[in-house]
Amino acid sequence: MRATFPLGRIAGVRIGVHWSVLLIFALITWVLARSRFPRVEPGGSEALYWVTGLGTSLLFFGSLLAHELAHAIVARRNGVLVEDITLWLLGGLARLKSEASEPGAELRIAGVGPLVSLLLGVGFGLGSWLVHLLGAPRLLVEAAAWLAVINVLLALFNTIPAAPLDGGRLLRALLWRRSGDRLRAAVRATLVGRAFGWLLVVGGVLLFLTVRAFDGLWLALVGWFLLTAATAEGRQAQIRSALAGVPVRRAMTEQPVLAPAGLTVGQFLADPRYRYRHSAFPAVGAAGDAAGLITLERARHVGADQWDTTAVGDVMLPLSEVVTVGPDDPLADLLPRMEPGAEHRVLVLEDGHVVGIVSPSDIGRTLSWLMPPQQHPRSR
Repeated sequence: MRATFPLGRIAGVRIGVHWSVLLIFALITWVLARSRFPRVEPGGSEALYWVTGLGTSLLFFGSLLAHELAHAIVARRNGVLVEDITLWLLGGLARLKSEASEPGAELRIAGVGPLVSLLLGVGFGLGSWLVHLLGAPRLLVEAAAWLAVINVLLALFNTIPAAPLDGGRLLRALLWRRSGDRLRAAVRATLVGRAFGWLLVVGGVLLFLTVRAFDGLWLALVGWFLLTAATAEGRQAQIRSALAGVPVRRAMTEQPVLAPAGLTVGQFLADPRYRYRHSAFPAVGAAGDAAGLITLERARHVGADQWDTTAVGDVMLPLSEVVTVGPDDPLADLLPRMEPGAEHRVLVLEDGHVVGIVSPSDIGRTLSWLMPPQQHPRSR
C-alpha cells in the first residue's frame, strides 16, 4: 500500500496517506455532522456540528497514527527498521525495511498496535465520563464516547487473524513459532487474509442485493481492499519463498559502470557510457570507494549553464540515503527495502567498494530462473 500524499516525518519515519483516507475522512465527518451529532443535541448550529465532526475525525486519524507509530517504535526496539507509515481505508500500514529475527519479536511488533488502540479507547471512554461529570457540552461528551467506541472496534477488527491486519501478523508469528518456517507461515497467513476478504465481498454484495442495505456495499469495499492487500502480500511471500537461500551476488549486475563523483554533470551527460541502457550509476570517490548514486534524471535537472561547474557529487543521492547490501546477504531480505524507480537501485558493497547493483528487473530475471512460468509472480 503506497502513500498518495506525503505528510512529512515523525521520529525519522515518513508519514503519508492513501487516497482512500480522503474517502473515509469525508464520510466520517459527514455522518457525525449530519446525523449523529444533530440527533444527540438537536437545535444546534450547523457550523458547530461540522466543526465538532471535523475535530473528531482528526482525532480519529491521530489515533490511527498512534497505532502505527507504536508498531514502528516496537519494531525499532526489536532491531527492525521502518521505511514509512501509510494511513489508508482500514487504518494504517507500517512498511518495514527488514523482517523480525524471531517469532517473539513478530508477536510484539504486531500486538502493540491493537493494544494501543484499546488503551486509547479506554482513555477516550474515561474522558467522556469525566467531562460528563464536569457538565461539559453534550457534543463534547458524545465525540469522546464515539472515539472510545471506534478505537475499541479498531483494536478488535485488527486482531482478526487475516493478513494484512495485525491479527494476520500474529497468526504468522504463531505459525512461524510452530513450524520454524517464516516464509511458509507468511504464505498461509495471506491465504487466510484472501479468504476473509472474499467472505466480506460476497457477504456485502448479498446483503445489498437481498435487503438493499447500503452497509453491504461498504462491507464489500472493505473486503476488496483487504483482498487486494492480502494478494500483494501473498505475492511478496511467494517471491521471498522462491528466493530463500539465494545470496545477493546471484542476482546483482556485476561490475556496473561507475561515475566518479568529481566528474562534471556536462561530462557525465556527454559520455556515451552513461547515455544508453541504464538510468542510474554508482558514484565513487577519488579512491574508488562508494559515494552515492547518480541518476540521469538528477543530472538533467541541472541547468545547462551549470553543467561545467556542477560535479556529480553535488547532485548525487548520498550513500547514507542509498540502500546498500553485501554480496552474500540473503536476497529475500532485500525485497522489503526495494522500490521501483532509478533512485531506488541497491548498491552491493564489499570493503566499501561497489561490486554490483540490483534493480527490480534483476530480481525478476532471477525469479525466472528459479520458478516455473505458471508460478512466476510479477516482480515490482
